[in-house]
Amino acid sequence: MTEHDDHAAGGPLYLSRAQVAELLDTDAAIASQRAAFTALGDGTAELPGKIMHPSRFDDSVVFAYLARLSADTGAVAKIGSVNPGNAAAGLPTIHAVINALDPVTGQLAAVMDGTAVTTLRTAAASAVAFDALATADSAELGLLGSGTQALAHARAVVRVRELRSVRVWSPDPGRRAHAAQRLAAELGVAVKAVDTAEEAVAGLPMVAACTLSATPVVRGEWLAPGCTVVSVGSFEPTRSEVDAEVVRRAAAVVVDDPETAAEHAGPVVEALRDGRLTREDLIPLGGVLTGRHTARTRPEDIVFYNSVGLGIQDAAAAWAVIDAARAKGAHR
Repeated sequence: MTEHDDHAAGGPLYLSRAQVAELLDTDAAIASQRAAFTALGDGTAELPGKIMHPSRFDDSVVFAYLARLSADTGAVAKIGSVNPGNAAAGLPTIHAVINALDPVTGQLAAVMDGTAVTTLRTAAASAVAFDALATADSAELGLLGSGTQALAHARAVVRVRELRSVRVWSPDPGRRAHAAQRLAAELGVAVKAVDTAEEAVAGLPMVAACTLSATPVVRGEWLAPGCTVVSVGSFEPTRSEVDAEVVRRAAAVVVDDPETAAEHAGPVVEALRDGRLTREDLIPLGGVLTGRHTARTRPEDIVFYNSVGLGIQDAAAAWAVIDAARAKGAHR
C-alpha cells in the first residue's frame, strides 16, 4: 500500500523528500510564504515561541516549531537539527520531520520530510522579502554560500526579479565553481564564482547570505546605496553573518517576527544589547506586506532583512503540500 492508498483509506499522508519537492514547486512555495507572512501581519496566525537548543555534545542545534496558519488548516509541528559538519560531506545541514494535524479532529493528517520543506520555504520567504524590499529594477544577486540553501535562494529570487547575473562566493573554490556552473545551466543567466566575499557583495543591489558562519561574511562598508541584504544564517544569538556596520547603515531593519528576532537573530541581539537598535526599530515583514509598516522609503536606502525562520512558514508550506497531494490523488 502506498502513502496515497493509505490516505484514500482514511489514514494520513506519508510524504518523502522527493514527493515534497514534486508537490511544492518554487512558485507554490513563494505563494505559501506570502500567505504566512500576510497572516502574521494581519494578526490571524497562531505562533507559539520556537525552541532552539544548542547541543552540549557537539556543534549541532536541535529545534522545534509549532504553528497554525488558519482555521482551515490544522496545527503543524516540526522537529529537527542543524548539523554544520554535514556541509563538508555534501549533505544538507538541516534535517527535520513535520507532522500536520487535522483542523477539526486533531487527527494526524500528514507526516512529511521537513528538510525539503525547510529548504523551499526559507528560500521562498527570502524571495518574498526581496520582492517587498528591493528596488524594482534590482537585477543582480550576490550569493554568500554554495550549499543547498544558497542554490534554492537563487532559484527563488529569479521568480520575483529578472536577474541578469549572479555572483557566488563560498570558502571552497571547487564548491563555489560547481554551484556557479549548476545555477548558470538551470537559470539561464550569467553566474560567476568569485574569489572573495567582498567581490560577491560590492556594488550589487541584492545580497543573500546563506551560510552557517558564526562570524560576518558581509561587511557594511561593501554595500552599495540601495542594496537589500537578506541573512538566513543568523538564526542564533551566536551567529552573525553580517557585521555591525550593516545594521548601522541600514535605513530599515526588517525581521520575520520582532519578538523572535530579539531572542534569536545574532546581529539583532547584538544591536539591541549595545543600544544601536530598540525593539521598536524592528519592522516585521508581515507588516510591510499588509501595508502597516514601511521599510524602504528611498531608492538609495540600504535595507537589511534578518530571518531566523518561523513555524508559521512550515505550517503554510506543509498545508500547500497536503493540498497539492490531495488534489493529485483526487485526479488519479
